[in-house]
Amino acid sequence: MDTMTSYPDLDTLRVRLRAYLDEELIPFEQENGFGYEDRFSKEVVRKVWKRSRELGFYGLQVPCELGGQGMGVQDLCVLKDDVAASGAILFPHVLGDWGGPARIGNLVKYASPEQIERFILPVVRGELGTCFAMTEPQSGSDAASIRTRAVRDGDDYIINGHKHYISASAFADYAITMCVTDPDKGSDGISAILIELDRPGVSLTYDYLPMTGQHVDADIVLRDVRVPRANLLGEEGQGFRTAMGRISVNRLLHCPTMTGLARQAYHLAVDYAGKRQQFGGPISRFQAIQHMLADMATSLYACTSMIMATAKMADAGQDIRKEASMCKLFVSEKCFEIADKAMQIHGNVGVTRNHPVEFIFRRLRLYRIVTGTSEIQRNTIAKAILS
Repeated sequence: MDTMTSYPDLDTLRVRLRAYLDEELIPFEQENGFGYEDRFSKEVVRKVWKRSRELGFYGLQVPCELGGQGMGVQDLCVLKDDVAASGAILFPHVLGDWGGPARIGNLVKYASPEQIERFILPVVRGELGTCFAMTEPQSGSDAASIRTRAVRDGDDYIINGHKHYISASAFADYAITMCVTDPDKGSDGISAILIELDRPGVSLTYDYLPMTGQHVDADIVLRDVRVPRANLLGEEGQGFRTAMGRISVNRLLHCPTMTGLARQAYHLAVDYAGKRQQFGGPISRFQAIQHMLADMATSLYACTSMIMATAKMADAGQDIRKEASMCKLFVSEKCFEIADKAMQIHGNVGVTRNHPVEFIFRRLRLYRIVTGTSEIQRNTIAKAILS
């Protein structure tokens, strides 16, 4: 089995990762004139996946027996912050966030040996991309209300439905799809089925573009799609519980991406405040600017501390539903405030389309919605408090 090059310690890996980002990936982006809102081909992103895999960064969190390093959540959070703060446009592909091993999550433990060979290992090796398809046009926060239907037909399922705003579907070869297999059982009638996106009856539509302008998401339309029952992940009726088990850690792992982006905006603001001349000197000498920078640094410290404390709990096998929601709520709102202050410090430059600070502002605003809105996080926290 393909295995990754081991790393001696986290600090050494961070140095190697930084070298790849600064000396290889960012120059590659600059040579090709890539922008934040470009549409990247599968060929381009697979080049990043494969190179990242060669260097030992891709799929670090995957269990060792599947070719990964079994990296813990704490160390992974550190690396996710690093790549997001780097300024690289393609940074989500370096650790496999968009279409890679991060989309698999804890689902590998439900996969059959055949599914591991056909679906899991190719993703770990950077040969295939995947996505997680649960959201539907009428089913967002209320995940149990999905309508996509999988009906048995001999040794197959016939599947009809419409999946909406599916992250990383633009780079995927198959989707881990939540389907209703028994409509009389509610959430216990939802199953996870692996659906190859090149099967007859599957189509992807790109009728919308998020405020970031990034071509990452698509809708997946399923019309009489025939899929073998061998593609059922786990048991029938296990899909919703499988999905919910994935969500807490997934929410947490979004947070270091937010802090990384916010950290980049903060450093840009510090640098700009020191260089921008107004009224005979740098604007960093003004108390109003100093206070904004102080608030930004304080928020980053608080966010990082929360993330690492919760990651430590996750590595210890503890239930982090409440704490992950606390992180998602606090970090998404505080990091957006950091981007807002960075934009304020930059003035007209900061509100210029596709300036790094302006793009980070748009991207961080999105995170207050994805993987559960702030309001849903408050519901989860309150339920845990009052239970």
